[in-house]
Amino acid sequence: MSVSLFGRLRLSLHVLFNAQAAQRLLASQTVATVAEAVPVEPAPVAPATPQIDRALQLLALLQQEGRLLDFIQEDLTGFDDAQIGAAARVVHQGLGKVIREHVTLAPVAQVSEGQAISLPAGFDSQRYRLVGNVSGQGPFNGTLLHKGWQASAIQLPQTLPGYDASVLAPAEVEV
Repeated sequence: MSVSLFGRLRLSLHVLFNAQAAQRLLASQTVATVAEAVPVEPAPVAPATPQIDRALQLLALLQQEGRLLDFIQEDLTGFDDAQIGAAARVVHQGLGKVIREHVTLAPVAQVSEGQAISLPAGFDSQRYRLVGNVSGQGPFNGTLLHKGWQASAIQLPQTLPGYDASVLAPAEVEV
């Protein structure tokens, strides 16, 4: 049975504050025998490029520490705002940890948000995006809405030989 991130959060809170629920959960635990185990054939692995491997490795770290993929794949329509907020706090902490440990970030714009900024004609459109009533060739004067982010360094862990970057999170099997 697959339990979502929200389901796990709800179950753990329920068991934590309800002794009868904890007893029922312990009583319902079963142990699978070797005869019941289903053999799993390894999936064929398509070779990936080093650039894709690094992107997938970062995505795997975001899943491992912050459960990003679980959170994104979850249908939130059945949860109230408090449940979503509680799960988002856990996800936010885990994702922040990965970014702080592995990516060095710097703002694109060196002025504070809300301050006036002037962009010359021919500015770097990859570093700055104009929004609002844009016409002409520049220079452009406006207000900085978002300072942007650029990565100045990324330091990912070394991978082991045979590492399959396409596996972002292994399937978990309780035995």
